Amino acid sequence: MATIRPLTDDAATQQLLEPFLLLAVNWSMDKPELSRDEAMSRPELARYVTGWGQAGDLALGAYEGNGADRLIGAAWLRRLPDSPGYGWVADDIPELTIAVHPDRQGEGIGTALLRALKGTARVAGERAISLSVEDGNGAAHLYAAAGFRTVGADGDASIMLLDLRA
Repeated sequence: MATIRPLTDDAATQQLLEPFLLLAVNWSMDKPELSRDEAMSRPELARYVTGWGQAGDLALGAYEGNGADRLIGAAWLRRLPDSPGYGWVADDIPELTIAVHPDRQGEGIGTALLRALKGTARVAGERAISLSVEDGNGAAHLYAAAGFRTVGADGDASIMLLDLRA
């Protein structure tokens, strides 16, 4: 199993999150895969990690072994009030991005990350978390099982919300 721990609020965290942003973006085998440079040159994607360490940024990492080994998953929350993201619901509700390395998917790591992030967000005073999940993305069941409910749609994606006060 993985060890879950907070990721720091500094520039190094941005570099840790970038590969997991790519995994989240490149989830479908039916779409052309974006490279790191392509993704980071797109403001609508890069804003999920660029300038990490802003007020309200919150990230957890899942590590192999005792926590000092390879990062195999990440989940993070970020508010994007100046340019709403894909899962935007309200300026005061952070959006979730989560990904697990493909060779470790199906082991419960995503569930563990999401559970830990929910608890950390509650302690930080968040009232809710939102996300966007494209049609056909198998992670949708993870979000529904965690209590997220669909509150809207944007093209071929559902916008989901988790009320942390419930």
